[in-house]
Amino acid sequence: MIDVSDPRQATATAPTPTVRPRRYLPQQRHLPVLATLTLLATMYGLGALNYTGFAQPQILLNVFVDNAFLLVVAVGMTFVILTGGIDLSVGAVVALTTVCAAVLLREGWPAGVVLPLVLLIGTTLGLLMGLIIHFFDIQPFIATLAGMFLARGLCHLITSDSIPITDAFWTGAAQQRLRFGDGYFISISVVIALVVVLIAAFVLAYTPFGRNVYAIGGNPQSALLMGLPAGRTRIAVYTISGFCAALGGVLLSFYMLSGYSLHAQGLELDAIAAVVIGGTLLTGGSGYLLGTVLGVGVLGLIQTIIAFQGTLSSWWTKIVIGALLFAFIILQRLVTRRRR
Repeated sequence: MIDVSDPRQATATAPTPTVRPRRYLPQQRHLPVLATLTLLATMYGLGALNYTGFAQPQILLNVFVDNAFLLVVAVGMTFVILTGGIDLSVGAVVALTTVCAAVLLREGWPAGVVLPLVLLIGTTLGLLMGLIIHFFDIQPFIATLAGMFLARGLCHLITSDSIPITDAFWTGAAQQRLRFGDGYFISISVVIALVVVLIAAFVLAYTPFGRNVYAIGGNPQSALLMGLPAGRTRIAVYTISGFCAALGGVLLSFYMLSGYSLHAQGLELDAIAAVVIGGTLLTGGSGYLLGTVLGVGVLGLIQTIIAFQGTLSSWWTKIVIGALLFAFIILQRLVTRRRR
């Protein structure tokens, strides 16, 4: 017989726990981001195989040099879509920022005054739309559509002409390059965009505000029952989107060195496409800023491949983006069904 009071015998007869091998498979919420990363790597690899000079690292850097303003706008759009909303005004706010900056600089205003002023204008417009959406319970689509018409109309009211920017600060920022390696460089706009991405990623991942954004997008009713500040959070994300749109307008004015009421037409759709292709659910509650960065990279790489091809119309960019959107929306649907 076994004496259970004897610890040596009890230890000897104790069943050995089954050690299950760890699974290193990605979680379902990471699948859209991994799909975007795979797509980006595949496109870059195919471009390198088919076009001379495509494999140079500067080609990939140029994707972000040419789309730094879009990346900043897409960061703000990510906050909005994570809450289950949408912001159709960002393209018009970008154009309004370029027009206001160009007009004020032409009138002799110092750049140190113009820069914070145009950022304040975009931020205020975003705040107003957030207040309307929350206090009047207006659908974000309608409220931001009205904001889009308002901002674009203000552009044409100020001027319908393209105004060149010759201010020394603006031209200096446009020409500034951060060089490294064997002739590789990025613009100051890329540096600003990366700083915005890092700050936004930290806010979403490590602050109560970021957790509130995800919670409201995941289940608004549960967020309210938990006592989360849903109203303040929703107002804040549209304010952030307005600020990012204004900053994107500043970066676009660095890139174009002009202000024009027709700048950034359709940019809101490009920003939404970048966010969705980057894996953020349109219904909210799931997504990563890394995916948004990859989404912007995909859009820029499509344009680069078509430019290298040389024989394709620029409209093929829209066709390919449309096909990718269909594919990623279907992928998102499959992932959300599996979770249920």
